[in-house]
Amino acid sequence: PKGKGPQGKRITLKVAKNSVRVAFNGRRRLDLSKMGIATFPKCILELADVEELDLSRNMLKKIPNIIEKFQNLMWLDLHSNQIDELPAAIGTLRNLTYLNLCNNKLKGLPEELTLLRSLRILNLGLNSLETVPTTLGTLRELTELGLFDNALTIIPKSVKKLPKLEKLNVKRNPLPEFAEEEEPIDTVKRIESLYLVEKKDLCGSCLQTCQGERDELHKLEDMTPCPSNKPSFPSLVTPNSSARENQEEWRMK
Repeated sequence: PKGKGPQGKRITLKVAKNSVRVAFNGRRRLDLSKMGIATFPKCILELADVEELDLSRNMLKKIPNIIEKFQNLMWLDLHSNQIDELPAAIGTLRNLTYLNLCNNKLKGLPEELTLLRSLRILNLGLNSLETVPTTLGTLRELTELGLFDNALTIIPKSVKKLPKLEKLNVKRNPLPEFAEEEEPIDTVKRIESLYLVEKKDLCGSCLQTCQGERDELHKLEDMTPCPSNKPSFPSLVTPNSSARENQEEWRMK
């Protein structure tokens, strides 16, 4: 219904054309980040031949299937929106090497995401993902994968063993390997009771044992250097000699 939810800023074709930039790598980038957009602007279909598209930091909830028109896309940034699901058409963008979906509201991933076989960097951090499909392991070109700050309890082996994966961030997930470690076992042998007796009350063997242990303690004390209260400056022959020579010069300055 009208008036419900954020309306967002309306993007015209003129505004979109003025937002096209040439990136450092020579690709044309359509930068519509931080524009207050709440609905995917259909007018940008006129610019569907760009290689890079930045719609980050907006209020987008849905990405329509018309995203498939952007067949030249190699770089797609959708981070920091309110996207709760991806369209199946995302799998048609076969040239994508970079996809950033960080900081959205994704609870699941479409199976078609695994069709993006050219992907090298995929960021899915800061979402609400509870599972990751094992088929994500088919993205064999991935070098970086962000899964941090989700609700994952398991990472599939197929994902962990991706052949080119150099960076896998799974921090702040309820994974078993991040559970608090048990309190370490104290391996030091400790006594529960201590009895004090006079020397004259000890038998010969006990007296000999105590005397041996006391001698060992004295040896350790002799080996431990005592800290000197007096500071030592072995390399300083005449204290403050260089300062004394330059004293008048420093005063003048």
